[in-house]
Amino acid sequence: MHLLAMVGTDYHPFDRLVRWVDAWSVGHPEVECLIQYGTAPAPRHAAGVAYAEHDELGEWMDRAGIVVCHAGPSTILEVRHRGLLPIVVPRCGQSGEHVDDHQERFASRLAGTGLVLTAGSQRELGVLLDKALDDPTVVRLSEVAHGAVTDAAVRRFGELVAGLFSPVRTGKRR
Repeated sequence: MHLLAMVGTDYHPFDRLVRWVDAWSVGHPEVECLIQYGTAPAPRHAAGVAYAEHDELGEWMDRAGIVVCHAGPSTILEVRHRGLLPIVVPRCGQSGEHVDDHQERFASRLAGTGLVLTAGSQRELGVLLDKALDDPTVVRLSEVAHGAVTDAAVRRFGELVAGLFSPVRTGKRR
């Protein structure tokens, strides 16, 4: 099993996510953990990389069975696009992990609709990771759900684009 944790590219350090995943990895040597740690200190136990090219991150996501990430919309979409349900640890503005607490509000809203799983504590993250390890379907999007969300998004996009154009009138004016 491969686990990928990503803090993203924001300049605020996200030590908390790195520490939590790194600590969990100690008790799970059977899981190959890779942590993209950005400006936070490097993990002490798991493999780590500060930054990576987009294609390289994509390859790692493709190999991962579990993905833990910050609450950035693009990252969440990338993970879901690969058929995985991300485990999100939102950055906290009051802890200096971001400019404000918008990630917490965003993650809470997504979790309420089942689009992500969220962990607000190290214990919650450990429970979610253990569940995902015991039953990988916990973090896999079903073919039906993944297709339904994609179909709905494409349909809505088409409606929005169609609304940009006025109908063409044919026939002669009087």
